[in-house]
Amino acid sequence: MYLQSPKAQVGAPAISTSSLLGQVLGITGSGFLISATSGYVTTSLGLPVLIALGALLVGFGFLIAIHATRANPTISLLMFYLFAVCEGIGIGPTVMAYARLDGPGVVIDAAATTGMGMLTLAAIVYLTSFDYRKLSGIAFGALIALLVVGLISAFTHFLQPGVYSWLTLGVFTLLVLVDFARIRAGGDGQSAIEMATSIYLDGINMFLALLQILGGRRR
Repeated sequence: MYLQSPKAQVGAPAISTSSLLGQVLGITGSGFLISATSGYVTTSLGLPVLIALGALLVGFGFLIAIHATRANPTISLLMFYLFAVCEGIGIGPTVMAYARLDGPGVVIDAAATTGMGMLTLAAIVYLTSFDYRKLSGIAFGALIALLVVGLISAFTHFLQPGVYSWLTLGVFTLLVLVDFARIRAGGDGQSAIEMATSIYLDGINMFLALLQILGGRRR
């Protein structure tokens, strides 16, 4: 999992970008599988919603630990997997609520659309010459604005949930382009685990936004 060998020249990428992409996608895919499994198991047990909220808070701690332990890839990877478990527990009740209300098909459709969408965005990054890292400032600013709008709307309800979901989908679509561009550039100093965490978070947020959008259409 190390990205630099002792013989690597200073400033030179230790592995090819294709190998780095493979590592990132492998870690990310494992994270999605772990989250799906932990979410299904815990919701099947009928655990209280407070447990889900607590898992999200604990998961935030593991998210910080991923970056704090980047010097030790083994521990950092363990932190990522624990984070994925907590995320699965945290969003499990929401996913199951959509499955009960709109049918399990909406969950499958949202997951499939997320997967195909992310693969399409990755292909765009790798098949075009534009460096999407140039949009990182815009993407970060849009993310902050999205969080602020979401917080305000939670108390004032001035924004329809469907509209907010479309905004979320747009912002994280841009973030996916930026994150894959970083992988294509060799990582920008981030480890494969850190980049996988970014891609994972992009995917989870896109999935939840699509659940809201597709679930709303079925009602």
